[in-house]
Amino acid sequence: MCAGKEPKMKSDYERNQFKIKYWIIAVVFLLLGAAWIWLQHGELTWRNASILALFLIFLIVVYIFTYRRLHKVYSEVEEISEMMSEMMEGKEELPEEQYKEGAVGVLYTNFYKVVGILKENRNRELNEKIFLRDIISDISHQLKTPLASLNVFIDLLLENKIDDDAKRKQVLSEAANQLSRMEWMVLSMLKLARIEAGAIQFDKNSTPVKPILMQAMEGVQFLVQKRNQTILLECNDSAEMLCDGEWLTEAIINLLKNASDYSGEGKRIWLEVEHTNVYTRIYVKDEGVGIAEEELPNIFKRFYRVHQEVNPNSVGIGLSLTKSIVEGMGGSIRVQSEEGEYTWFILTFVK
Repeated sequence: MCAGKEPKMKSDYERNQFKIKYWIIAVVFLLLGAAWIWLQHGELTWRNASILALFLIFLIVVYIFTYRRLHKVYSEVEEISEMMSEMMEGKEELPEEQYKEGAVGVLYTNFYKVVGILKENRNRELNEKIFLRDIISDISHQLKTPLASLNVFIDLLLENKIDDDAKRKQVLSEAANQLSRMEWMVLSMLKLARIEAGAIQFDKNSTPVKPILMQAMEGVQFLVQKRNQTILLECNDSAEMLCDGEWLTEAIINLLKNASDYSGEGKRIWLEVEHTNVYTRIYVKDEGVGIAEEELPNIFKRFYRVHQEVNPNSVGIGLSLTKSIVEGMGGSIRVQSEEGEYTWFILTFVK
């Protein structure tokens, strides 16, 4: 609030009450003093009148001093009330916090704490609305293409425009593929939305790492065997880490699936663990097509696909979901890659 600005939320009720009560008490004391002098001397002399006058001056001085202190305190309270009013009206910027002593200083400090909490809650609510809007927009946009394809396939089959059994099976197979893509996308988006909205609490426990990695390998076994690929696991049996085993398994499955999708026929994929007293680090390595350096900052964005021609059925949400899972458990994920050579995803969990 600017210096000299009159508070809008000003009330003189307390000040007027102080004036009335103070002067009632002062007059009572003056009358009692005059009565005592009269009883003692039987008359009111100039000397006694001077004493009463001095007492009256003393009461006036006390009044002026006390009223000014009281006025200052109430003015500061009114200033805080005005700032609160401006906050409720939507004002974003407040003056720099004023550090004062006493109860008013505590009031100022608590006020700024409340303002900080309100701003944080408002920003969180705004971010959640933006996130929800973006999620709905993304799902709507991504569903358009597979839904359009399904409509075409169904029309062709309903109108008997495909006579050849082989072509009919091909159409049905592609329709099933589009349905699977839609199911994966919707389920993944729901998981991602729940994680980023804080609706999922990860159940972190000290868990052996190797069984998690072996379970993840089983989750992509059919896909890897179909492409004649090999996953090489290197992990100490004694390695343990604090994590939610089920969610970490899903994150590793996403990375292994990504490595398989972007590696050629017969390629190798490495799943390695580096375990120390400070951290546990999981590597998912492949010898696939790699990622260009300018693409690396974008790979964890929703629906971002680097090589659409390599895997046209990719939804582009697996890496985003993996990042949310890993960071939700307190870890971090980064990527190293050289185009045409390799890609490494590195998950780090500090103890």
